[in-house]
Amino acid sequence: MDARTRLAVSAALILGLLAGCGDDAAGPAAGDPAPPATGEPWYDETTPATSGGTTGGTGSPCPVAVTFPLADGWTANAVEPPKGELAELVGEALTKRGGTTVRCEVDGRSAGGGFLRIWATDTPTAAPRAALESFATGAGETVTGQQFRDLRAGGLDATEMTWLATNPLVEEEAARNWALAVQSAGQTLVFAVNEGLITERTDVLPAYRLAVGGLAAAG
Repeated sequence: MDARTRLAVSAALILGLLAGCGDDAAGPAAGDPAPPATGEPWYDETTPATSGGTTGGTGSPCPVAVTFPLADGWTANAVEPPKGELAELVGEALTKRGGTTVRCEVDGRSAGGGFLRIWATDTPTAAPRAALESFATGAGETVTGQQFRDLRAGGLDATEMTWLATNPLVEEEAARNWALAVQSAGQTLVFAVNEGLITERTDVLPAYRLAVGGLAAAG
């Protein structure tokens, strides 16, 4: 084998090794469900709460196009905008956020938890990731540390986002937020929880994990 041939063979071997290393480093293809992640920021090791029933679907306290399990002791209530001129102004600040309108609230205060809120996008066909990005910035807070992942939520494909939010009007530490968006029956829905002054992740994540882990299209 002459010098030129040896050089060509060596170059081919090196390129093959580099290509193999590149494949290993690439990880899952875009759109593949993300593997479980323990600790900050997802806390997938959190055990879902015990189920105390199911809600969702037409005629339920949470009239959306999916059904999901309720944590034991948590109750679902439809959110209706207040009536009257002043009430409508105040209500919109509480019921509208980043291109979404709140449809229902799952209240866990009696069980020592916080709130899980379900929002519907005002544009029904909004892409899940775009809906999450608008939702995160829609409260007028300073948003940092956004992370996204694709996953399977019960029987539905979903996109999940976590971020830190700081209210510029008050001096407080950034609060961790989690939200998951799914599409069902031509509607994009956002399930959202967050830490706060009186709630910690251990108060809200178990009910959230139970709910999104049991999502199903409403019949």
